[in-house]
Amino acid sequence: MASWALLTACRPGDEAFTVADVREVPSHFPTYAEHEENVLNEAKWELGRHLFFDERLGADGALSCASCHVPGLAFSDSLPTSFGSDGALGFRNAPALVNMAWQPRFHREGGISTLEAQVLAPVQDPLEFNRDVVEAVEQLAGDEQYQAWAEEGFGRPFDAYVMTRALAAFERTLISGTSRYDFWLQGKSETLNPSELRGMALFEDLECAGCHSDVWLTDFETHNNGLYEEYLDPGAFRLTFDSADVGAFKTPTLRNVAFTAPYMFDGSLATLEEVVDHYIAGGNQHPNQDPRIQPREVSAQDREDLVAFLNALSDEAFVAWAAGLRP
Repeated sequence: MASWALLTACRPGDEAFTVADVREVPSHFPTYAEHEENVLNEAKWELGRHLFFDERLGADGALSCASCHVPGLAFSDSLPTSFGSDGALGFRNAPALVNMAWQPRFHREGGISTLEAQVLAPVQDPLEFNRDVVEAVEQLAGDEQYQAWAEEGFGRPFDAYVMTRALAAFERTLISGTSRYDFWLQGKSETLNPSELRGMALFEDLECAGCHSDVWLTDFETHNNGLYEEYLDPGAFRLTFDSADVGAFKTPTLRNVAFTAPYMFDGSLATLEEVVDHYIAGGNQHPNQDPRIQPREVSAQDREDLVAFLNALSDEAFVAWAAGLRP
């Protein structure tokens, strides 16, 4: 099935359509856990895909989810911080969207527990879409094709429930697991060259894998990585009001990291080399800094090998697939 085909055959509860019809789950991944209250079907996926690229979501009629989560950049942005509707400048770097079906929480603080709930945040944020949800839904409900997909996929007219769940259903199919590193995990030892293998060993030895762990290359937890001595953006403290959470942000996945520059929650580091330099220098010793981040003795060759390994996490097939999703 072509990913961009218009799909209209399913009805609510139709079991025939699975995530494998859109994107294969790699064999070394945990089993894909279907969301019990938002089971995938074709009409939901098509509606979600079109909504993801729909610029009518923005107050100025010129901003979509894909404006900041660009498919060709592994659903990230090339800017340090993204622009919202009417040119409003955000204050955080747009995170890459990948393997979201397995994520337990979302946003830089990790404060939202479901994709369905996450959808509402950017729509209403004055620095992003800057829309009243009711107003946005009323406008999009006038689209006859959206209404048809809503009835086919959810058995109800297009409304806020349908909008949030269709986007979530689509985003759960953004599955990336076919990098050369993934092939190495599957036992194809020849897929990584000597420099990349040395970099992978260093990644373990330097405790990078303590946070960028498991097949997801993230622990989904919040940490202070010593980016600053003082933080203008307090991170998870905004949610917890616990001083120990000042400067703590959710560990980003390193999947496709070569596509997702610039780096850090505020896009303040431009290259992977700068990221490596930050960590081997030991950070800026903020009081909340993770104790694993310490000055390290690393040679120029070690530095090159670490960057080589990070580049081996690129999933070109995923990015090429993503580039074909735009309606």
